[in-house]
Amino acid sequence: MAVKLIDHGSEDYKKMVALRFALLRKPLGLSFDQDELDAESKDILIGCFDDEKLEGCCLLTKTSPDTLRLRQMAVISGLQGKGIGKVILSFAENIARDRGFKKIIMHARKTAIGFYEKSGYKIIGNEFSEVSIPHFVMEKNL
Repeated sequence: MAVKLIDHGSEDYKKMVALRFALLRKPLGLSFDQDELDAESKDILIGCFDDEKLEGCCLLTKTSPDTLRLRQMAVISGLQGKGIGKVILSFAENIARDRGFKKIIMHARKTAIGFYEKSGYKIIGNEFSEVSIPHFVMEKNL
């Protein structure tokens, strides 16, 4: 397994969009619009690969000079619970630290809270609905 940065618009990026669509958007009847995808050119794009197969991914979006927002974390369904998400999250945190960021925040699905808590993230605020499912804002100081 290799975790690496992905270039926006590359073949790996196309795989990333397809994986995120299949796991995060399609089940909710949602899609991506081109403006949303174009805006990702400013994000830090991360993918976990087994040979050429993308097994998981996430994005980091700058929200302030010292904070990144983790978004669109996805791991292929049959591979969840095998440590891929943890490796991606650790890589994302290291990239953030290396680039001088002090905090990562996210809108975590309620079903993923335990996963993020094991990595030191804390819930801040109350439950809210986003894309029709329960979420919490979580954060971690790096």
